[in-house]
Amino acid sequence: MNQNGFNLKSSLLKEIDFYLVTDSGLSKNGTLSDVREAVESGCKIVQYREKDKSTKEMVEEASEIKRICSTRAIFLVNDRIDVALAVDADGVHIGQDDMPIETARKLLGEDKIIGLSVNGREEAVLAEKQGADYIGLGPIFDTATKKDAGDGIGPLKIREVKDAVKIPVVAIGGINKGNCESVIQNGADSLVAISAVICSDDVKKETEYLIDMVRKNKKIGQVRLLYLV
Repeated sequence: MNQNGFNLKSSLLKEIDFYLVTDSGLSKNGTLSDVREAVESGCKIVQYREKDKSTKEMVEEASEIKRICSTRAIFLVNDRIDVALAVDADGVHIGQDDMPIETARKLLGEDKIIGLSVNGREEAVLAEKQGADYIGLGPIFDTATKKDAGDGIGPLKIREVKDAVKIPVVAIGGINKGNCESVIQNGADSLVAISAVICSDDVKKETEYLIDMVRKNKKIGQVRLLYLV
């Protein structure tokens, strides 16, 4: 992999605080509205996840999301590498049962971002070895958003995974305003809180809250680390 390309992707992903994942089945105001509000609030990464629309509809919607994200946010497509290629997205997020990372990399190229869902330390280490740019770790807590997600692994598992890999760790699964601080305090670089944001009446307000919370707890963690060094 081109070292400059790796460094650029790594630096961009390290800046992420709140990670928006779309879900048209849960959204109160619609996917495009959710993306627009979140990006305007400072969200730096958007994953377009759509299971119920045709490929044509997805390409059209993804094109508009890319326009909204523009230079303000990283734009990824969940699972559908064909859609990502069609709109020239910044990359994809794939699961354990989706296309292998090596194949996805050949199709997308070295400069695109590839994220992989993992459930624990072993999968995280393997993902890094295979070339994932970041991992989505979860579910941290029990969640009804993804029916096949499995039981929550708990926030303490984040530290175990974080200590085992160098790539960014994005926490996902059952995260809300009541438990989100424990996620960052245990080492997650960023988090996904789907229902807490897109099921709300004010996506912008909820996004701003989560971004502030993540930044605050990251600073606290950095201060603690300084005292330990």
